[in-house]
Amino acid sequence: MIHVPDRPVGTLTDAWRACVGTGRFNLALRKDYQDSLALVQSEIGFHHIRGHGLLGDDVGVHRPYEVSGERRLLHSFTYVDQVVDAYLALGIKPFLELGFMPSALASGDRTVFWWQGNITPPADHDEWADLVRGVVGHLVGRYGIEEVRTWPIEVWNEPNLAQFWSGDQDAYHRLYEASAHAVKEVDADLQVGGPSLSPGSDEWWAPFAEFVTARDVPVDFVSRHAYTTGPAQHVPFGTYQTLRAPSSLLEQFDAPRRHLEGTALAGLPVHITEFNSSYRPDNPVHDTAYNAAYLAPVLAAGGDLVDSFAYWTFSDTFEEVGIPTGIFHGGFGMLTHGQIKKPTYHLYAFMARMGSHLLARGADHLITRDDAGRITVLGWQPVGGTEDGPEPERHTLRLSVPVDAATAFVMRSSVNETEGNAWAAWREMGRPRFPTSRQLDALREAAEPVRRHTSVAVDGCRMNLELTLGRHEVTLVEIDPVRDESPPWVDDVRILGR
Repeated sequence: MIHVPDRPVGTLTDAWRACVGTGRFNLALRKDYQDSLALVQSEIGFHHIRGHGLLGDDVGVHRPYEVSGERRLLHSFTYVDQVVDAYLALGIKPFLELGFMPSALASGDRTVFWWQGNITPPADHDEWADLVRGVVGHLVGRYGIEEVRTWPIEVWNEPNLAQFWSGDQDAYHRLYEASAHAVKEVDADLQVGGPSLSPGSDEWWAPFAEFVTARDVPVDFVSRHAYTTGPAQHVPFGTYQTLRAPSSLLEQFDAPRRHLEGTALAGLPVHITEFNSSYRPDNPVHDTAYNAAYLAPVLAAGGDLVDSFAYWTFSDTFEEVGIPTGIFHGGFGMLTHGQIKKPTYHLYAFMARMGSHLLARGADHLITRDDAGRITVLGWQPVGGTEDGPEPERHTLRLSVPVDAATAFVMRSSVNETEGNAWAAWREMGRPRFPTSRQLDALREAAEPVRRHTSVAVDGCRMNLELTLGRHEVTLVEIDPVRDESPPWVDDVRILGR
């Protein structure tokens, strides 16, 4: 039995929902994307959103043209404004990523992804800096400097990987320097940072810190990514991978602070601008209840280590390896196309209903209280990585919870391998790639958590709570003190008039 203190031991920060990832910038113009984001914002409420492709050709910002044999430049913001307007209308701010390279400014033709983002350094760093100033200056002019100062600006994406940057580390430093100075020329209080490193890139930290310090280049935050899967085992339109234990994600979250200790960058805000179990957008683990249970301890503890950690991504509207070939295809999203909720979506929605006063946290639970006195218990079955073997069919959590009332109303919402699990229902349907409208309705119903409620007597301002969790379960228990307002003439035994 775990004795939950009646006084807070800390604060549950909002780092877990400070940012969320998204498919490339252009996709935000689509209705299905905006419908998905509206649902996510109504039930979870992320603060910022980050994705690739702001400067890609399909957004059309960098527009060179020729007049009388002279090359000139136009910066066009037709799509930028539509996307940012939509974001702000849904209560979410951009976390801007400067990339990829417009083809007319690129020094080469190397690209990444199905949609061909150019990954080469600029042919002209002055023109690149002018582009950055143009974009940031336009955003300040349209949305106001006080607003845009709250939008972090990250320089590039995973430059330590050849898939994302054809230059070397020195070339990235030069790009970062040009970009950071261009941002600060618009306004000195705008936030700029990087280097947006992938896992396995710790050797980049010291040279980056040395470079920006020696050349007095501004850095307001540092960023990196975190994933725990091994090499891809490809099958047609899919990928399987081994996984390390979820504690590996927390170790990766802590890496920037460890590696920057003693440098001029020590103590800066740390943003994990992408994280998930797998780095592949076609790995079926993303669709499962296992993924939710795997990430639960990360959401519970990540805010102790970093200022934000962005789940990659909120929606399956995503096309890095091509257009998805079916409704469940292992996409990163918390939601499928058509807004079918995955178990990981519910993990986030459960977190959004918790209070900020931290009462207890352990290997299988997070317990909070809100300002109104409501107790919330997030419980999960602890899961490991590939080498840890299968989990048992049941997991039991026993708690003694403080409740300031004689009676408590207890509402429990659960998702596991069989409950609140649209992927399981889809498999039982025969894995239809393009479900009919009737099948979609059934999947949406199957995706809803199973909910149970009861009234519990409280003895001495404490209530014993025993939770039996199914395989890969994540459960939310909400405990509200009961203030009985029943009038004296009520007699439920007489409902049938007997």
